[in-house]
Amino acid sequence: MTSPSAAPAHHVPWLSYLCLGSGMALVGSYVGLSKILVLVLPIFLLAWLRFGIAAVAMAGWVKRQPDEARLSPHDRWLLFLESFFGNFLFSVCMLFGVARTSALAAGVIMAAIPAVVAILSRVILKERILPRVAAGIACAVAGIALVSLGKNAGADAGSLVGNLLLLGAVTCEAIYVVIGKKLTGNVSPKRISALINLWGLLLVTPLGLWQALSFDFGSVSAGHWWLLLFYSLAASMVTVWLWMTGLKHVPASSAGVFTVLLPVSAAAVGVIFLGERFSPAQAGAFALALAGVVLATWPARR
Repeated sequence: MTSPSAAPAHHVPWLSYLCLGSGMALVGSYVGLSKILVLVLPIFLLAWLRFGIAAVAMAGWVKRQPDEARLSPHDRWLLFLESFFGNFLFSVCMLFGVARTSALAAGVIMAAIPAVVAILSRVILKERILPRVAAGIACAVAGIALVSLGKNAGADAGSLVGNLLLLGAVTCEAIYVVIGKKLTGNVSPKRISALINLWGLLLVTPLGLWQALSFDFGSVSAGHWWLLLFYSLAASMVTVWLWMTGLKHVPASSAGVFTVLLPVSAAAVGVIFLGERFSPAQAGAFALALAGVVLATWPARR
């Protein structure tokens, strides 16, 4: 039996590539814009509201369609892990991380996702890491080290703690990619999106309620509520559906190429909307990170 991931590239619909690219660009945009929301809302309350809003929007996606198979115990376990790493833990690491660093630094660090996916493929799937992939990993690590520890990075580079939290978010996102590929073979993209969002809501509810009890909701402006609505629908609904739809027809190794749009769009948001500026160290780090992405995801010759 041939695995879906082994399908030739020319058999992949162009619409799948569009879904992957637009999904990752949207992820990068809300990573940057979330820096505004963490200044207004406590972290766990923000995550709880995000999952709650998305749960209402995706209520119609939860039910199994007539042409879908029933969830096996293995599928249920994968859905929980997908939500724990890709929704709950990623959100906590990402939100705490961007609160302590800049959107530009976040973009550079997020560029390490393809390299981390390659490492996980080696550890979990026992795949051999090619020399060019190893070089890509080295570039990504060098870029992260430069933006985290460089003396010329300035205050915008953020704290070491914030950057380490973002590295945790990168690891969670890589796990999310690996598990997501397995899920798309048995569960529809819409139902995956809805079910992992419900798991995220369940996981964060105790902490979200705890922070909600002492929070003054009247202090949040109308503009911030609209931004929260966009963030919730983009992060939990639209991007997950786009990514799972594209991943269903694209090999995981090819899908990794599109994660380059995450750091690019995150950095663009930082420059355009948040008034951040590239320092020489950040520009060098970003170039190293992007070089790492190209090396780690460049198609191998047959």
